[in-house]
This record gives sequence, C-alpha cells and structure tokens, in this order.
Amino acid sequence: APGSVVVGSKWGYRYTADWRVDAAVHEIKEHSHAMLRRQLAESRALLGAHLDLYQIHSATLDSGAFDDAVLDELARLRAEGVLVGLSVTGPAQGDTVRRAMEIESDGRPLFSAVQATWNLLERSAEDALKEAHARGAGVIVKEALANGRLTDRGAHVDRLRPLAAERDTTIDALALAAALARPWASVILTGAATSEHLRSNTAAFGVRWDDALETATATFRQDPGAYWRERSALPWT
Repeated sequence: APGSVVVGSKWGYRYTADWRVDAAVHEIKEHSHAMLRRQLAESRALLGAHLDLYQIHSATLDSGAFDDAVLDELARLRAEGVLVGLSVTGPAQGDTVRRAMEIESDGRPLFSAVQATWNLLERSAEDALKEAHARGAGVIVKEALANGRLTDRGAHVDRLRPLAAERDTTIDALALAAALARPWASVILTGAATSEHLRSNTAAFGVRWDDALETATATFRQDPGAYWRERSALPWT
C-alpha cells in the first residue's frame, strides 16, 4: 500500500518513513484463496514468529474475502494461534463489518479485528464498529484525517480553523481527537510523513473532546457515496 504509516492508539504512537508510489494502477484488490496463500507465505517469511495479526486489506462484500475457501484458510491460521482481521473500504463499510462479525469458527467469531475509515466527514460505519467492539473485536480507525482533507491543507480548513483556535490546537489534532474520543476505537492510524506532522498529530492527546465540539462538527458529515467518490479522485502520494 502507498503512503506513510503512523500507528497510534490512546496510549502511544509508532512512526515509520514515507514513500511515494508511481504506477499505472495503484491498487489491485484480489482476495482469492490463491492470493491469500501466496501473501500469507510472504508475511511469514518476513515476520516469522512475530506474525500476531493477519489482516485482509480493503475487503468488500463482493471482493471474494468471504468465499468459503478463503474463510477456511483463515480459520486454519487462527487455529495456529494467529489472530485474523480485515480492513474494509467503500460506502458499504458497515455492511462488510457486520458480515465479518457474523462469521464463526469453532463456535466463536473468526475475525478478531476490523479496520475501517472513520472521520468527521465519513461516519457511516460507526454503528457497525460499535457492534464489533461490543462483540470483543479490536477496532482500528484508518483515514482519521480523511487523506489530508482534515488538515491545514484540506478543503475544510475554513470550518476547522476556528474550532482548533478555540482549543489552542492544530486542525489535524482536532480531527484526530474526534477519533480518539470514540469509546469503541482501539487504535487510530494517521499518515504523518515528517517529525513536524508527528508532533502536530500527537497534540490530539491534549484536546478535550466534549459535547460542544461534537455538536459543532455534526454538520461535517458527508453522504458516503459522495465521500468515496471524492476520495477516489485524490492523487496518490
């Protein structure tokens, strides 16, 4: 996957470097059984005994991630002691999360973690993520800054700047604080590419998210279809 990764939770952050991708096709989704076996072998070769959580990336209801052969392979993996998860994408994220949570193996949910987009603009999966959390799944939030749209360089800067100024914080910290305030969220992912970004992001821990902010940002919510169409038009970096 392209971009840079900062893995954060309510307790800390881990930082890795930035890279760019220049390709005719930036992302190809293939969730076949053959691809799963190939990529699982690659993951084991790279991580060895350190593979604790194996996640399918960008699953949808019709991507093949829920085919019987794929689920059987994931069940075998979990029986070996590796937790299984998946990330979801698109305007039907909530439906995909609920489908995943219905799947059981040996009398318990197959998937131990779900990863979904949640931010002030795209909240459509929230109820499904609450349900997943209530069932014991770890919930990972991705794209909490809406691929840069909720930063000082984004399209919503004029709406966010006054709210951030009132709290004496940065725009990105405010947006991340919204995600950190979700009681069902276990881990928050951001896309910091520099130490300056990282410092600005971690200021989110000092923002007190309250009812006033929740009310003030309620109108930020977009229609899921419109959000994902806009996202698909963004440049890859």
